[in-house]
Amino acid sequence: MEPASSAGSQSQSGPEPGAGEPLQPAMPLHPVASQSRFQVDLVTEGGGDGQKGQPAAQPAAAAAAKDADRGDGGAAAPTPASPAAPASAAATEEAKGRFRVNFVDPASDEPPLSGHQQQQPPSSASSSHGHQPPSESMNGYPQNGDTMLSEGSLHSSGTSAHHYYDTHTNTYYLRTFGHNTIDAVPRIDHYRHTVAQLGEKLIRPSLAELHDELDKEPFEDGYVNGEESSPAEEAVSKHVSDNKGVVKFGWIKGVLVRCMLNIWGVMLFIRLSWIVGHAGIGLSLLVIGMATVVTTITGLSTSAITTNGFVRGGGAYYLISRSLGPEFGGAIGLIFAFANAVAVAMYVVGFAETVRDLLVEHNALMIDEMSDIRIIGTVTIVFLFGISVAGMEWEAKAQIVLLGILLIAIVNFTVGTFIPAHDKRAKGFFNYQGEIFSENFGPDFREGEGFFSVFAIFFPAATGILAGANISGDLADPQLAIPKGTLLAILITTIVYAGAAVSVGSCIVRDATGNLTDAIIPGTVTNCTNAACKLGFNFSSCATVKCSYGLMKDFQVMSLVSGFGPLITAGIFSATLSSALASLVSAPKIFQALCKDNIYPGLHVFSVGYGKNNEPLRGYVLTFFIGLGFILIAELNVIAPIISNFFLASYALINFSVFHASLAKSPGWRPAFRYYNMWISLIGAILCCGVMFVINWWAALLTNIIVLALYIYVTYKKPDVNWGSSTQALTYLNALQHAIRLTGVEDHVKNFRPQCLLMTGAPTSRPALLHLVHAFTKNVGLVVCGHVHTGPRRQALKEISTDQAKYQRWLIKNKMKAFYAPVYAEDLREGTQFLLQAVGLGRMRPNTLVFGFKKDWRQALMKDVENYINTIHDAFDYQYGVVVIRLKEGFNISHLQAQEELCASQEKSAHPKDIVVNLEHSDADSSKPSSKSVSETNSPAVSQDQKDEEDDGKASTQPLLKKEVKDPSVPLNMSDQKLLQASSQFQKKQGKGTIDVWWLFDDGGLTLLIPYLLTTKKKWKDCKIRVFIGGKINRIDHDRRTMATLLSKFRIDFSDITVLGDMNTKPSKDNITAFEEMIEPFRLHEDDKEQEASEKMKEEEPWRITDNELEICRMKTYRQIRLNELLRENSGTANLIVMSLPVARKGAVSSALYMAWIETLSKDLPPILLVRGNHQSVLTFYS
Repeated sequence: MEPASSAGSQSQSGPEPGAGEPLQPAMPLHPVASQSRFQVDLVTEGGGDGQKGQPAAQPAAAAAAKDADRGDGGAAAPTPASPAAPASAAATEEAKGRFRVNFVDPASDEPPLSGHQQQQPPSSASSSHGHQPPSESMNGYPQNGDTMLSEGSLHSSGTSAHHYYDTHTNTYYLRTFGHNTIDAVPRIDHYRHTVAQLGEKLIRPSLAELHDELDKEPFEDGYVNGEESSPAEEAVSKHVSDNKGVVKFGWIKGVLVRCMLNIWGVMLFIRLSWIVGHAGIGLSLLVIGMATVVTTITGLSTSAITTNGFVRGGGAYYLISRSLGPEFGGAIGLIFAFANAVAVAMYVVGFAETVRDLLVEHNALMIDEMSDIRIIGTVTIVFLFGISVAGMEWEAKAQIVLLGILLIAIVNFTVGTFIPAHDKRAKGFFNYQGEIFSENFGPDFREGEGFFSVFAIFFPAATGILAGANISGDLADPQLAIPKGTLLAILITTIVYAGAAVSVGSCIVRDATGNLTDAIIPGTVTNCTNAACKLGFNFSSCATVKCSYGLMKDFQVMSLVSGFGPLITAGIFSATLSSALASLVSAPKIFQALCKDNIYPGLHVFSVGYGKNNEPLRGYVLTFFIGLGFILIAELNVIAPIISNFFLASYALINFSVFHASLAKSPGWRPAFRYYNMWISLIGAILCCGVMFVINWWAALLTNIIVLALYIYVTYKKPDVNWGSSTQALTYLNALQHAIRLTGVEDHVKNFRPQCLLMTGAPTSRPALLHLVHAFTKNVGLVVCGHVHTGPRRQALKEISTDQAKYQRWLIKNKMKAFYAPVYAEDLREGTQFLLQAVGLGRMRPNTLVFGFKKDWRQALMKDVENYINTIHDAFDYQYGVVVIRLKEGFNISHLQAQEELCASQEKSAHPKDIVVNLEHSDADSSKPSSKSVSETNSPAVSQDQKDEEDDGKASTQPLLKKEVKDPSVPLNMSDQKLLQASSQFQKKQGKGTIDVWWLFDDGGLTLLIPYLLTTKKKWKDCKIRVFIGGKINRIDHDRRTMATLLSKFRIDFSDITVLGDMNTKPSKDNITAFEEMIEPFRLHEDDKEQEASEKMKEEEPWRITDNELEICRMKTYRQIRLNELLRENSGTANLIVMSLPVARKGAVSSALYMAWIETLSKDLPPILLVRGNHQSVLTFYS
């Protein structure tokens, strides 16, 4: 049936769209920025009488009703059981006040129609006349209200342009709860990643869509409630992978077969007998057991990781990187891919050596032994490369054939041990004999061999357990296949290794001559007591003469024992070729996954895949040439131990990953595989490291150095990835534990450090303020950038949610060790109060409020000035120190930012590589302000933040501090040029200047501590501290010596101490006159008004300065004017001035007068910090 043709509705009284945050459509369609995923319309009372084709009662709807098949006002389609109009009319009445949810397909060019314009589906017409067939129910949904098709079915149908559902009779989601809702029921598609390989990424209704109130105005720009889709929603991939033709393997073909082929190597056929000869049956089983313990623990750890979420391609690299992070993953991924590539050469050379030995045996060498290995190896790797490039399906078929040959060879050997062979007795083979078992059970180490050297030779035979995990991207169900296949492969191969060791140890003696003349009659030789003598052969001559047979000397014992010797040779060929083929496939897959993550940017070219299976053809070619290069060397005795150590390093990190994830106690660590233990995994990691040094100590050291070097490189590059690694989880856990532990420790004056709540607004808008504070808090104390948002609540809250991540990322990229803390409030003072009370955690709480001087206070609303001054009083009330910073040029460059962003966005489309920056200041709106944002620096206290228009929500790493603009078409005025220069002045090295400290009042030492901390930093270390104090003319020398003694006890270096004896001298008349002119607009002049009028005015405008107040505070006023004269005289050339902030008593000094004092004190000076501690000691001279 055809679905309803419209997605919108409109009553005759006008459109009344409802609330809901617009999202991109959940279905895999092309997004259209101007349409909302949900449109919620109010259903009004203006429905018609329900008669088919009859217009609605209201005249306003007459035109719209002409094309309508029903006149119910768009309330609901009648159900199959509804006979006719009365039911429809009843439904309309019941629907009054409800809302309708219209699910719009943005891919359609047809605009949403109104409810009256909506055409009735054919099935609806038929349903009004009788029973509707189930197959023609509405949009494929049964109309019983209980069960519907899945979302995926709807999205994949492609049969309709619009999907219309009325919440009164239908919902998009299952009507499980018996009422109308757009709320989604739980389903897996909501939890998929952006790129979903196994299904579509669907978006559940946002909280705003469910929670926000319904608007009474039409949608603006197509967005509900004026909201736009979030970057995360826009990034959702709409492409669903076409799985047709993709080859996926099950646990047998994909994991079990590969692991068994990789574990069973040539060691089984040509070295196991030698190991039994040296170590004996008992220690050989111990060697096999120890290797199995290591591989089993690693297998359990691998199983735990792979069942803790969906596993993509990349094998060991993917497992380690997603568990421990990109640093360890990137290091291991590179060396593991390289080890697999070189392993191809190792196995091919092993195959070539076996073929060469056959050629030598038959005198058929082509050139010489070395050249023949190269020729055979080259031909072999070309053949294997062809199989690999042909596709995973052909490679899997080849593996099955090779496994069949290998199994036949093993069966052939087993059968051979039971076949009596009297002609083989001279070579030491006697079938199963108790005497031989007893003799060979104990060790007989010779030629400098020992237990660990024998173990080192055997252990590489036990590797290969990751062969299945390495092609995790080609498995149908990695979570099931990898644990099942890997552990079963370890079990089967261990049984075969142990059985073969016991068999050869029970059948063959250690030494044999191969001469039939050594046969004797048992018991006739008196000094011959070994097992061979008891069985009729005297091999005692092997003690003095080199023998060629027996467990110790004959590497072809398996061929000797087997029923048909050439099958063992075929088994050797199968073992080497299968291992080579597995490595040739694994290396490119791992390398491709590594390159896709862009850990090493230069290697991204190898991330490209081809065909349905996304085959890494470029990786195959690279692996081919690496393998070919090592084959041409044909000497792998040095590189082989390094490769084994590379594999062991991967095993160690996989085990450590499980331990680390368990230790971090992350709620996301929930493996479906339960048979693991964090401490056993840790033991497994330690065992792997130990085995590395047992096999080859220098190779182990080299491996660790390479891993460490790659780890440092990746850490330095800091790839922009977030995989939710256990490193992040453990970092959080450690921070939480240390914060709690710190809470139990009382503060001590020796450990005091300034922890600043820095009121920057948007951190990018006042860089100079941030850089100066960061200079004395970096690696010392906490900095929290406070940002008070005001304006419309909904818009402000939306900005807060986007700004949080954006500005924190900006701080990190600019290496600012600070936190960003936005808050919504009615005004600056309220927002600052929230931050003063709530910011921080335990002992990590701000103790100093820092903000910029309000430069434009005389032009601003006095309400804002009142809030600004009251913020200082609030800080003192909360026992905070206060720092007010002033630059002559000001701090706020947000108006320049807005111009640059607008220009950059305009130029980007036309000239993406030539962005012309227009920084010409204009008061006109350069971009649409998103909401009001409060700051307390220069510019009005309530300023407007400009919307960040960057593509991904990230701010520039060098924000708008361009000092030279040479383009004559975009000139900067003089004030803006000075503002830009001032904005970057604290990023430069300060040189040999001075920091003048005017420590006039003892505030606990904060005024002295801040300049000292500045001089410990690289950019300020050449600056000298000069101290200025107040004193009396007749005691200047005494006061200087007293201060010098105090500073020396504090261990603070200084270059000079100046005692100001004339601080209380009356300032010049010109300066007094200038001050009076400045405060004139803010005076009350109550003497010139009637008492009642003046009292009323003072009550309405409490910031006004009364004549009485001005007279009482005259001496304080003169002091501020005089101090400014002294500052300009003594510190006019200083790099920075740090001065005690005057304190005004609450209720006694009006806001306007206090602001005038600060203005007068700090005007026309270099950068100045007005500091007032909370009068608790922050310095001590005690140890």
